[in-house]
Amino acid sequence: MTQAPEIIVRRSAGAVQNLTVRHAGDRIFRSLTLLMALSVFVLLILIGIELARGSHVALVKFGWRFLASSEWDPVSENFGALPFIFGTLVSSLIALSIAVPLSIATAVFLTELAPQWVRQPLTIFIELLAAVPSVILGLWGIFVMVPWLRVHLFPGLKTTLGFLPLFQGPIYGVSMLAGGVIIAIMIVPIITSVSREILRSVPGLQREAAYALGATRWEVTRIAVLSYAKKGLFGAVILGLGRALGETMAVTMVIGNRPEIAQSLFTPGYTLASVIANEFTEATTNTYLSALFEIGLVLLGVTILVNAAAQLLLKTFAGPGVKPQQ
Repeated sequence: MTQAPEIIVRRSAGAVQNLTVRHAGDRIFRSLTLLMALSVFVLLILIGIELARGSHVALVKFGWRFLASSEWDPVSENFGALPFIFGTLVSSLIALSIAVPLSIATAVFLTELAPQWVRQPLTIFIELLAAVPSVILGLWGIFVMVPWLRVHLFPGLKTTLGFLPLFQGPIYGVSMLAGGVIIAIMIVPIITSVSREILRSVPGLQREAAYALGATRWEVTRIAVLSYAKKGLFGAVILGLGRALGETMAVTMVIGNRPEIAQSLFTPGYTLASVIANEFTEATTNTYLSALFEIGLVLLGVTILVNAAAQLLLKTFAGPGVKPQQ
C-alpha cells in the first residue's frame, strides 16, 4: 500500500517531464517557422539593397527626373523610365481586363456547373497551361497569335471602335495590345486555379440555404457563392497581377519593344522587365548599366506599390467573405 503514492509521484514526474519536452519542441518549431518567414522579408530587403547599389550612378545623375523622363538614348547616356512604367501598367491592365472575367467564369463553371467527367480533364488542362514556359508562349505568339491578330482581330477593332483613340493608327501586329493578350493567356491558369479553390471552400450550407429560399442556380451562384468568396477572388486577382507586372520573355517577343508613350494600343510598347532582358548584355558603360539596375529597382517598387494598393483596397472596400490564402 505504501508503494502506490510513490508510483503516482513517479508517473506525475514523468508526465511533467514529457510535457516540458513537448513544450520545448513547440518552441523550437515556432522559432524555425518564424525564421523561415523572416527569411522571405530579409531576401526582399537584400534584393532592394543590391538593386540600389547597382543603380547608384543613375540615381545620382538623374534623380527623380529618371521617373518622369521619356528619353532613352544610350548613345548620349540620357535615360528615363516613364515609357517602361507606362508599358508595364497598361499591358498589365489589358491582361487583367481579359483574364479576370474569363478566369472567374471558368472557376464558377468548374465548381458549380460542370459535370464530373468534364471537370477533371479541364482542370488538368488548365494546370498544364500554367506549366508552359513563357518562351514557348512567346514563340507561339510571334508565329501564330500576332499574325492572326494583325489580319483578323485588330482590323475589326479598328472598324468598330476606331472612333476611340485607343484603336486608331496603323496596325503593326506587335503592339501593346498583343503584349496584354499574351500576358492574359499566362495569368488565366493562375487566377482560375486559385479562384476554383476559393469557390470550393465556400460552405455547402450557403448554397443549400439559398436553394431552400427558392433561389435559382444563377442567384445561388451570385449571392451565396460569389458574394461570400469575393475577398478570396480579389486575392486571386492580386496574384495574377503580380505575375503580369513581372512577365518578361513572352511580352518581349510580341510587344514591339519601342520606348514611347502612345494613345493607340496598336502601337509597339516596352515594359520594365523587357528592357532589362533586351539591353542588359548591351550595356557597355557604367551609366547605361546603372540605368538598367534602376529600371529593376523601379520594377520592384511598382510591384510592391501596386500590390500594397490592392491589399489596401481589399481591406477597405471588400465585405466579409472567404479570406485569400496568404
